[in-house]
Amino acid sequence: MNTLSRRARLAAAEMSALTAFFTARADQVRTGQADDGVDLTFGDPHELPLPGLVAALEAHLRPRSVDWFAYKASEEPARAVVAAALREELGLAFEPADVAMTQGAFGAIALALRLVADAGEEVVIPAPGWFYAPMIRVADLVPVSAALEAETFDLDLVAIERALTPRTRVVVVNSPANPTGRVYPRRQLEALAELLEDASRRLGRRIWILSDEPYRRIRFDGVAFVSPAACYPWTLIDYSYGKVLLAPGQRLGYLALSPLLPDAQREALRAAFFPTQMAIGWGFPDALMQYAVPDLEDVSIDLAALARRRDRMVAALGAWGYRLTRPEGTFYLWGAAPGGDALGFAAALAARGVQVMPGTLFGWPGHFRICLTATMEMLERALPAFEEVAAGAAAPDVDAHG
Repeated sequence: MNTLSRRARLAAAEMSALTAFFTARADQVRTGQADDGVDLTFGDPHELPLPGLVAALEAHLRPRSVDWFAYKASEEPARAVVAAALREELGLAFEPADVAMTQGAFGAIALALRLVADAGEEVVIPAPGWFYAPMIRVADLVPVSAALEAETFDLDLVAIERALTPRTRVVVVNSPANPTGRVYPRRQLEALAELLEDASRRLGRRIWILSDEPYRRIRFDGVAFVSPAACYPWTLIDYSYGKVLLAPGQRLGYLALSPLLPDAQREALRAAFFPTQMAIGWGFPDALMQYAVPDLEDVSIDLAALARRRDRMVAALGAWGYRLTRPEGTFYLWGAAPGGDALGFAAALAARGVQVMPGTLFGWPGHFRICLTATMEMLERALPAFEEVAAGAAAPDVDAHG
């Protein structure tokens, strides 16, 4: 007899490669093996927290009433600030009631899936892409992969259309995209909207977009951002402050409804926020984080410094023959592994004290990801290892799928 539920077993299977990678990394940290190395894997900070973040938390830490740390749902001051920021950023008429405050983007995605999808329905996810599949499995849904375009990593509308079935309920769009750094232009999003509108009509059921936007404010070179919410009314936006604040351990985010939604659907979703969040485990941010929202709206990591680190790595690795996707956003650098073997490449770097994330974890075994939240000093220490590995294996024109 099985001890675990089917959803837990499926989620564990989806997470097996990442779990093994994360466990090995944690063991290295625990035993001191990683002390002298350079960790370019996860989007963790490598410097002290932003002063603006610390000041915001300190400003609201001392209680001002007896209920300061009582149960908090989506607090109205926080929702009002978020709605105003969304109106300015996206040019859409968001209202506070369109916003549900959540425990980061994880909480927003979990809420979105439970709001619009029923058990057994399908969610189309990008490949390469973030680790959506386990979250989809524990919501009793079915992940269906749709590959991005092999060279540009743009949306592949043909692949998305092929992934659609009578059981499709949600298509995930991640822009700026993790791990590739691509920012999808309006024309691609409008084409996707037309595709999903036609498919919804043909299948006789509404297909939603979940627009995963935690890197929306981390963009380079003046690249413009357009949310699918501006192109397709049936869009839910998830967002996390943890990226722009580089504080993933302080869980703060939200789910927002496209203001273009028809009134009936918009009101139904608004009404469902609170009971659904309560039912999935009081899925609201802690009181302190919600109080801090007005102070955190203008706090950001140094994007200019991040761009300099990107440019340094692109120039150096490019000179050694690496094929890279120059990121337009996020804090990642995505490239083809010399020889087309991401695991072998990551192991060769690890033997030289540098940790990167192999593309196998993203369903793309011919590539690797570097996290640019490392300091410039760390990147400089890592560069000789990249040069040595490149010299040890010619970098052929590998297929993007590895």
